[in-house]
Amino acid sequence: MVLLGGLLARALPPRIPTARLAYGELLASMIDLARHTPVLRRRALYHAALFAAFSLFWTTVPLLLAGPAFGLSQGGIALFALAGAAGAVATPIAGRVADRGWTRPATGLAMLAVATAFPITHIATPGSAWALVALVAAAIVLDFGVAANLTLGQRAIFVLGAEFRGRLNGLYMATFFLGGALGSALGGWAYARGGWTLTSWFGFALPALALAYFATERRSAATSVPMAS
Repeated sequence: MVLLGGLLARALPPRIPTARLAYGELLASMIDLARHTPVLRRRALYHAALFAAFSLFWTTVPLLLAGPAFGLSQGGIALFALAGAAGAVATPIAGRVADRGWTRPATGLAMLAVATAFPITHIATPGSAWALVALVAAAIVLDFGVAANLTLGQRAIFVLGAEFRGRLNGLYMATFFLGGALGSALGGWAYARGGWTLTSWFGFALPALALAYFATERRSAATSVPMAS
């Protein structure tokens, strides 16, 4: 690590920050950014709901797969988790879509994909081979939607100003990771009380709430750039 750090220090060009803020001032400026940047607040809440559904799914689906309905081993569950890697292809696709000016419809489709993932898990008899196939399909659709919305959200906030980009992204990620933590807690509680049925209802409700909030977004939503600090 020390050797790598030394090599990077020599190879990378120097970067001089434009903002001259003390640490306390930097934290205070992030509060101001959150208050005065409606695009950030909206995008962060969108993704907090979707990431909560994502965390809920991946917290509880191993319990379902290891249970009596499927009886998968740890190795089998690990193989199942590879289905989530398919969502990685969503990032470049979402980036190209956003560059063409289709961020708004793509956002709606990403939310719809996450919401659809949970009903997919109920289309086959529980414990059957087709039910396992449905779970794999749901995992792919879910991960694709979440990854796409993450990219679309970052694209929307990054255009607000390069000088705020790091702080905007920090607020964005802190918000949706909080949503993910709440989703994990909700998933464990729901699975303990109502099994996969109750869990999937909560999983469906989270992106549905995001869609309802998304429907209130004006087509010409404010993209005001926050004042420099």
